[in-house]
Amino acid sequence: MGIRVLIADDHGVLRAGLHALLNSEPEMEVVGEAADAEQTLSLAKELHPDIVLMDLSMPKGGGIYATQQLKLFDPEVRVLILTVHEDHSLLREAIQCGAAGYILKRAVESELITAIQAVARGELYIHPAMTRALLKDSTSTTPIELTRVETLTHREYEVLRLIAQGNSNRQVADLLSISVRTVESHRANLMEKLDLTCRAELVRYAAQHGLLEEWAYDLSLEDGGDE
Repeated sequence: MGIRVLIADDHGVLRAGLHALLNSEPEMEVVGEAADAEQTLSLAKELHPDIVLMDLSMPKGGGIYATQQLKLFDPEVRVLILTVHEDHSLLREAIQCGAAGYILKRAVESELITAIQAVARGELYIHPAMTRALLKDSTSTTPIELTRVETLTHREYEVLRLIAQGNSNRQVADLLSISVRTVESHRANLMEKLDLTCRAELVRYAAQHGLLEEWAYDLSLEDGGDE
Protein backbone atom coordinates (compact mmCIF):
# COMPACT_ATOMS: atom_id res chain seq x y z
CA MET A 1 0.00 0.00 0.00
CA GLY A 2 1.30 3.46 -0.94
CA ILE A 3 1.70 6.56 1.20
CA ARG A 4 -1.69 8.27 1.40
CA VAL A 5 -1.33 12.06 1.42
CA LEU A 6 -3.79 14.86 2.19
CA ILE A 7 -2.70 18.25 0.79
CA ALA A 8 -3.69 21.26 2.91
CA ASP A 9 -3.01 24.66 1.34
CA ASP A 10 -5.22 27.63 0.50
CA HIS A 11 -3.63 28.18 -2.94
CA GLY A 12 -5.41 26.11 -5.57
CA VAL A 13 -2.64 26.30 -8.16
CA LEU A 14 -0.08 25.02 -5.65
CA ARG A 15 -2.39 22.19 -4.59
CA ALA A 16 -2.82 21.16 -8.20
CA GLY A 17 0.93 21.12 -8.76
CA LEU A 18 1.56 19.09 -5.62
CA HIS A 19 -1.24 16.71 -6.54
CA ALA A 20 0.30 16.03 -9.95
CA LEU A 21 3.81 15.66 -8.51
CA LEU A 22 2.87 13.24 -5.74
CA ASN A 23 0.55 11.13 -7.86
CA SER A 24 3.42 10.67 -10.33
CA GLU A 25 5.30 8.80 -7.59
CA PRO A 26 4.44 5.06 -7.66
CA GLU A 27 4.47 4.81 -3.85
CA MET A 28 2.29 7.85 -3.19
CA GLU A 29 -1.40 8.65 -3.54
CA VAL A 30 -3.12 12.00 -2.95
CA VAL A 31 -6.40 11.14 -1.23
CA GLY A 32 -7.72 14.67 -0.82
CA GLU A 33 -7.16 18.44 -0.85
CA ALA A 34 -8.13 21.03 1.76
CA ALA A 35 -8.14 24.83 1.50
CA ASP A 36 -8.36 25.77 5.19
CA ALA A 37 -7.81 24.36 8.67
CA GLU A 38 -11.42 23.31 9.24
CA GLN A 39 -11.59 21.44 5.95
CA THR A 40 -8.26 19.79 6.73
CA LEU A 41 -9.59 18.41 10.01
CA SER A 42 -12.84 17.26 8.43
CA LEU A 43 -11.14 15.45 5.54
CA ALA A 44 -8.47 13.92 7.77
CA LYS A 45 -11.17 12.38 9.98
CA GLU A 46 -12.97 11.07 6.90
CA LEU A 47 -10.01 9.89 4.81
CA HIS A 48 -7.43 8.82 7.44
CA PRO A 49 -4.33 9.81 5.44
CA ASP A 50 -0.86 8.66 6.42
CA ILE A 51 0.55 12.14 5.93
CA VAL A 52 -0.94 15.62 5.90
CA LEU A 53 1.13 18.07 3.86
CA MET A 54 0.31 21.21 5.80
CA ASP A 55 0.69 24.90 4.99
CA LEU A 56 1.04 27.15 8.04
CA SER A 57 -0.82 30.19 6.67
CA MET A 58 -4.34 28.90 6.04
CA PRO A 59 -7.74 30.45 6.86
CA LYS A 60 -9.94 29.29 9.74
CA GLY A 61 -7.25 28.44 12.24
CA GLY A 62 -3.95 28.02 10.45
CA GLY A 63 -1.55 25.10 10.21
CA ILE A 64 -0.36 25.10 13.81
CA TYR A 65 -3.93 24.84 15.12
CA ALA A 66 -4.77 22.14 12.57
CA THR A 67 -1.67 20.15 13.55
CA GLN A 68 -2.57 20.27 17.24
CA GLN A 69 -6.12 19.10 16.57
CA LEU A 70 -5.03 16.36 14.17
CA LYS A 71 -2.64 14.88 16.71
CA LEU A 72 -5.37 14.88 19.35
CA PHE A 73 -7.79 12.69 17.43
CA ASP A 74 -5.20 10.66 15.49
CA PRO A 75 -1.76 10.48 17.13
CA GLU A 76 -0.52 8.25 14.29
CA VAL A 77 -1.04 10.78 11.51
CA ARG A 78 2.19 12.40 10.33
CA VAL A 79 2.13 16.13 9.63
CA LEU A 80 4.73 17.56 7.26
CA ILE A 81 4.76 21.36 7.29
CA LEU A 82 5.30 22.88 3.82
CA THR A 83 5.70 26.63 4.16
CA VAL A 84 7.39 29.80 2.94
CA HIS A 85 8.13 30.83 6.52
CA GLU A 86 11.80 30.54 7.44
CA ASP A 87 10.93 31.50 10.98
CA HIS A 88 12.81 29.88 13.85
CA SER A 89 9.99 30.25 16.37
CA LEU A 90 7.42 28.77 13.97
CA LEU A 91 9.67 25.79 13.36
CA ARG A 92 10.00 25.10 17.09
CA GLU A 93 6.28 25.62 17.67
CA ALA A 94 5.37 23.24 14.83
CA ILE A 95 7.63 20.49 16.17
CA GLN A 96 6.39 21.00 19.72
CA CYS A 97 2.80 20.68 18.48
CA GLY A 98 3.56 17.29 16.93
CA ALA A 99 4.65 18.00 13.36
CA ALA A 100 6.92 15.28 11.95
CA GLY A 101 8.70 17.57 9.53
CA TYR A 102 9.26 21.11 8.29
CA ILE A 103 10.20 21.83 4.67
CA LEU A 104 10.30 25.10 2.77
CA LYS A 105 8.30 25.75 -0.39
CA ARG A 106 11.49 26.76 -2.16
CA ALA A 107 12.73 23.18 -1.84
CA VAL A 108 13.22 21.24 -5.07
CA GLU A 109 10.80 18.44 -5.94
CA SER A 110 13.22 15.69 -4.96
CA GLU A 111 13.63 17.21 -1.48
CA LEU A 112 9.88 17.17 -0.94
CA ILE A 113 9.64 13.52 -2.01
CA THR A 114 12.52 12.67 0.34
CA ALA A 115 10.82 14.52 3.19
CA ILE A 116 7.53 12.67 2.69
CA GLN A 117 9.33 9.32 2.57
CA ALA A 118 11.25 10.18 5.74
CA VAL A 119 8.22 11.14 7.83
CA ALA A 120 6.33 8.11 6.49
CA ARG A 121 9.11 5.95 7.96
CA GLY A 122 8.58 7.61 11.32
CA GLU A 123 11.58 9.92 11.09
CA LEU A 124 11.76 13.64 11.83
CA TYR A 125 12.63 15.71 8.75
CA ILE A 126 13.87 19.30 8.90
CA HIS A 127 14.77 21.25 5.78
CA PRO A 128 18.58 21.74 5.83
CA ALA A 129 18.20 25.52 5.77
CA MET A 130 16.24 25.34 9.01
CA THR A 131 18.24 22.70 10.90
CA ARG A 132 20.30 25.22 12.86
CA ALA A 133 17.12 26.91 14.04
CA LEU A 134 15.97 23.72 15.73
CA LEU A 135 19.32 22.90 17.26
CA LYS A 136 20.10 26.33 18.70
CA ASP A 137 17.90 28.36 20.99
CA SER A 138 19.72 31.62 21.45
CA THR A 139 17.37 32.68 24.24
CA SER A 140 17.84 29.56 26.34
CA THR A 141 20.06 29.66 29.38
CA THR A 142 19.10 26.21 30.64
CA PRO A 143 22.24 24.46 31.90
CA ILE A 144 23.17 21.05 30.57
CA GLU A 145 22.13 18.17 32.81
CA LEU A 146 25.64 17.00 33.57
CA THR A 147 24.50 13.90 35.45
CA ARG A 148 23.17 12.51 32.16
CA VAL A 149 25.34 14.24 29.60
CA GLU A 150 28.60 13.18 31.16
CA THR A 151 27.69 9.54 30.56
CA LEU A 152 27.66 9.99 26.77
CA THR A 153 30.65 8.80 24.78
CA HIS A 154 32.32 10.70 21.97
CA ARG A 155 30.66 8.41 19.39
CA GLU A 156 27.25 8.86 21.01
CA TYR A 157 27.66 12.63 20.66
CA GLU A 158 28.42 12.15 16.96
CA VAL A 159 25.36 9.96 16.47
CA LEU A 160 23.22 12.42 18.47
CA ARG A 161 24.36 15.36 16.35
CA LEU A 162 23.75 13.59 13.03
CA ILE A 163 20.32 12.29 14.07
CA ALA A 164 19.35 15.78 15.24
CA GLN A 165 20.35 17.12 11.82
CA GLY A 166 17.70 14.88 10.25
CA ASN A 167 19.86 12.01 9.00
CA SER A 168 18.44 8.48 8.81
CA ASN A 169 20.19 5.56 10.50
CA ARG A 170 21.67 4.53 7.13
CA GLN A 171 22.97 8.04 6.46
CA VAL A 172 24.52 8.23 9.94
CA ALA A 173 26.17 4.87 9.37
CA ASP A 174 27.60 6.00 6.03
CA LEU A 175 28.86 9.30 7.44
CA LEU A 176 30.61 7.62 10.38
CA SER A 177 31.71 4.51 8.44
CA ILE A 178 30.00 2.16 10.88
CA SER A 179 27.18 -0.36 10.49
CA VAL A 180 23.49 0.48 10.72
CA ARG A 181 23.25 -1.99 13.59
CA THR A 182 25.93 -0.04 15.46
CA VAL A 183 24.03 3.22 14.89
CA GLU A 184 20.85 1.60 16.22
CA SER A 185 22.78 0.41 19.27
CA HIS A 186 24.15 3.90 19.95
CA ARG A 187 20.70 5.41 19.49
CA ALA A 188 19.21 2.93 21.94
CA ASN A 189 21.93 3.82 24.45
CA LEU A 190 21.20 7.52 23.98
CA MET A 191 17.50 6.95 24.58
CA GLU A 192 18.21 5.04 27.78
CA LYS A 193 20.83 7.44 29.13
CA LEU A 194 18.72 10.53 28.42
CA ASP A 195 15.43 8.86 29.45
CA LEU A 196 13.78 9.43 26.05
CA THR A 197 11.38 7.27 24.07
CA CYS A 198 11.54 8.33 20.41
CA ARG A 199 13.60 10.08 17.76
CA ALA A 200 11.63 13.33 17.98
CA GLU A 201 12.30 13.55 21.73
CA LEU A 202 16.00 13.02 21.06
CA VAL A 203 16.06 15.95 18.64
CA ARG A 204 14.11 18.19 21.02
CA TYR A 205 16.44 17.27 23.88
CA ALA A 206 19.47 18.23 21.80
CA ALA A 207 17.87 21.54 20.88
CA GLN A 208 16.63 22.40 24.35
CA HIS A 209 19.86 21.61 26.17
CA GLY A 210 22.39 23.03 23.72
CA LEU A 211 24.12 19.67 23.35
CA LEU A 212 25.40 20.58 19.91
CA GLU A 213 27.22 23.70 20.99
CA GLU A 214 31.02 23.34 20.81
CA TRP A 215 31.46 23.79 24.55
CA ALA A 216 28.92 21.07 25.24
CA TYR A 217 30.44 18.68 22.74
CA ASP A 218 33.84 19.04 24.41
CA LEU A 219 32.36 17.51 27.55
CA SER A 220 32.23 14.10 25.84
CA LEU A 221 34.59 11.38 26.93
CA GLU A 222 37.90 11.19 25.10
CA ASP A 223 37.36 7.64 23.97
CA GLY A 224 38.68 7.92 20.42
CA GLY A 225 36.89 6.20 17.59
CA ASP A 226 34.79 3.78 19.56
CA GLU A 227 31.80 2.26 17.81
